[in-house]
Amino acid sequence: MTGPDDLAAQLDPGRFPRDFVWGAATSAYQVEGGFDAGGRGVSIWDTFARQPGTTVHGDTGDIACDHYRNWREDVALMRDLGLGGYRLSVSWPRLQPGGRGALNPVGVAFYRELLGTLADSGIRPLVTLYHWELPQPLEDAGGWPSRDTASRFAEFAGLAVEALGDLAADWITVNEPWCQAFLGYESGKHAPGRRSLPDAVAAAHHLLLAHGLAVRAIRGASPRARVGIADLLTDVVAASSDEADLAATARYDANSNRLFLDPVLGRGYPDCVHELYDRRGLAASVVAGDEEVIGAPIDFLGVNHYQRVLVHADPADGHLGAVGVPAEPATTSLGWSVTPDALRSVLVRVSREYSPVPIYITENGASYPDYVDPTGQVRDVERVSYLASYLAAAAEAIEAGVDLRGYFHWSLLDNFEWGEGYRSRFGLVYVDYGTQRRIPKASAAWYRDFISRHRRRA
Repeated sequence: MTGPDDLAAQLDPGRFPRDFVWGAATSAYQVEGGFDAGGRGVSIWDTFARQPGTTVHGDTGDIACDHYRNWREDVALMRDLGLGGYRLSVSWPRLQPGGRGALNPVGVAFYRELLGTLADSGIRPLVTLYHWELPQPLEDAGGWPSRDTASRFAEFAGLAVEALGDLAADWITVNEPWCQAFLGYESGKHAPGRRSLPDAVAAAHHLLLAHGLAVRAIRGASPRARVGIADLLTDVVAASSDEADLAATARYDANSNRLFLDPVLGRGYPDCVHELYDRRGLAASVVAGDEEVIGAPIDFLGVNHYQRVLVHADPADGHLGAVGVPAEPATTSLGWSVTPDALRSVLVRVSREYSPVPIYITENGASYPDYVDPTGQVRDVERVSYLASYLAAAAEAIEAGVDLRGYFHWSLLDNFEWGEGYRSRFGLVYVDYGTQRRIPKASAAWYRDFISRHRRRA
């Protein structure tokens, strides 16, 4: 197997712009812990994870990586890696426990100290305002299928940026609205665990509306703010040239990608989305003027990308009549495909099919069965290979004309991986959850060295 040094030598850091941002990402519920500290309220994930059968081994985010107490050590790790950027999320229930009203001063103080230390360390924060932590009182009042939740989020966004905007200029409104809508409200695999397609469709629209309303609120709170959204974009490929497979692929793409890309980038909902969802609640959810609000100009698009799927028609499979399976040959421990060209394909597609907008890769990574070997090291050679090959694909996209500004690896730390609990490890840094010991993996060393080589070339 090719070693880290060989892979580092193969990939030329000079293929990336001088001001390219090298970063890593986390989210609050997945790393913070401190679920009952400092006046934090209850989120839908607190409630969901405590229900039997919702997560592997019944795991919860109550402690996670205890980043709430260990954040100084984690910032030191970022400095050691040479990161120029860190994508984090703020916990809505930590900042606004009931989902409305004044912010919690203890939560504000926590994030101000964290953001201030990042600034002192020369690390640029990219702050996500909603990474699936809806305060439970808002879910009790209707959740994302309720239009009022979009208004509550916009108010929260304005207050959060007013309180923290002097320490951060880059803001993401919503992370992966597809996951929150369809995993949270259709399949029930994520919080809050509902199983209703009409609820999911309404939630999708209101998440997009929340984004648009928040863009306005953020700009009002901080004129210097740069605002975007982080969409999960999948490379969707037909399993064959059969007409049925091609039509199924178009429906799959409409659900996975175009439902969120088109309206945010100013095109409104496309016909393919109306055909899928008007009769399932979209038409009833959209009010005159909504698409203009959703399509408010953004400063950048965050692209979260993990895999390519091959789609074939299956009339018996739900409302899409389509099934997507991970492309082969290589897969991660979650069974996701390792197809670096899929990243290039997604980036080039967005750049060519939509109005030009700067792009950041806000999540990209892979889970592997990492372990501490007898020498005390974590030799995740698969992740080193993954990183090098996906960064090469990102370089190809830049060479094809994509305005790509940065890369944030998912994740900085092993963490609570939602329904997978703690068995799936995505981190550059291994976390021994029982002791909270951090062990940088071989991939962390490779990434650090690659970043250093890029800086020397700049």
